[in-house]
Amino acid sequence: MKLNFSFQNLLSVPDADTGISLRDFENALPEAEKAYKKFLQEVASNELGFYYLPDFDTKKITNFVNEASKEYDTMVVLGIGGSALGSRAVYDALKTTKSLINKILVCDNVDPIQLYEILEQIELKRTLFNVITKSGGTAETMSQFLIIHKILRDAYQADYRKHLIITTDAEKGFMRRVTEWENLPSFTVPDNVGGRFSVLTDVSLVPLAFAGVNINGLLKGAGAMRERCNTTDFMKNPAMMLALSHVLLFRKGYNISVMMPYSNTLVNLADWYRQLWGESLGKKLDNDGKVIRTGQTPAKSLGTTDQHSQVQLYVEGPHDKIVTFLRVEEFKYDYTIPNVYPDELSTNFLADCKLSELLNTEQLATEIALTDAGCPNCTITFPALDEYHLGEFIYLFEMATVLAGYLLNIDPLNQPGVEAGKIATYALMGHPKYTEHQQKVKKYKQERNAEYII
Repeated sequence: MKLNFSFQNLLSVPDADTGISLRDFENALPEAEKAYKKFLQEVASNELGFYYLPDFDTKKITNFVNEASKEYDTMVVLGIGGSALGSRAVYDALKTTKSLINKILVCDNVDPIQLYEILEQIELKRTLFNVITKSGGTAETMSQFLIIHKILRDAYQADYRKHLIITTDAEKGFMRRVTEWENLPSFTVPDNVGGRFSVLTDVSLVPLAFAGVNINGLLKGAGAMRERCNTTDFMKNPAMMLALSHVLLFRKGYNISVMMPYSNTLVNLADWYRQLWGESLGKKLDNDGKVIRTGQTPAKSLGTTDQHSQVQLYVEGPHDKIVTFLRVEEFKYDYTIPNVYPDELSTNFLADCKLSELLNTEQLATEIALTDAGCPNCTITFPALDEYHLGEFIYLFEMATVLAGYLLNIDPLNQPGVEAGKIATYALMGHPKYTEHQQKVKKYKQERNAEYII
């Protein structure tokens, strides 16, 4: 069975105050055709490398992890953003249901407590550290690497190399030079695949394969979704319908896109989506250089937990949100609710129900409540939690994100706002290449007014 995208609850009657109508879709078809044509042009020019990833040859990865698993049972990923979110999302979705053989831990911050907790969990001699950075200059990842490098050298002297692998640019950058200096095993971040689109590259496939995930199943699912989205019949193209609906709603004031998985295992998939959607579509300038400050803010909620915190806002608050439910049809593990108090009306209606039945009933109930309140929503259903359907999901949202960018007339592949923060960090930390920025940040620090600190 395939991943299912239900968009009925995005639709409203024509001229309604909330939602969008079939007429809106029909009127937007010329825009959709233009965006799809641009997508195909960028694929043909090799700018959208993620398009080709379902055809990825995994032999090098498989050979490496088969050998590595003989010595190691834990991999610590040192990376941030797209270098970390994808592998964590897929791993957390599958680690229980697939009984994965090895463990992945992700260090994606420079919080010293996080690093301490990770080091406390591992047995160093059974741990492989995977340093992931395309540029080799990311301050967060480099700081982690330098600390781990010293820990390993202190523990193993020359043998420290056995515990390190590098995933970086194929030819350039500091970490590529490190692999040559220290003769370390390495994998590649492709030039034409940005970090947030890199789940189906070495970036995530190496740690996932090490854990025991069927990475070929991921790629197969992605390939199947690519075929489904390879149509100009846009009402049957999941990526286009996802992109177009969100852009049309955004133009009507729906500035927030909430992803609400009804399974704890999919929470980090919503985190992956937040980076993909926010970093790709949040832009100051359009492709003509005009200041537009566009972008839909991605958020996450967890069903049923956030029915008791966020749904009140979604139902009765401003009409500025579109909610995407993630639903799982079949759970590997389940429990039957016993009839402990058969004469008690407050509990006996639950008797003999499965927890999964209650969970999915609550999802449907929330869907009904939001629809009745005029909150546009859609549902993506996983027939089961497995590699194939996760691969479908990943490709669907990568393609939908790019199409949404083209519909908004912005570049969905760059991230100038992120770079500005990086430059300020380098300047504040005294990086010699950023001396001109150091004067600016020094002045900023000096002019911070103590009067406004209480």
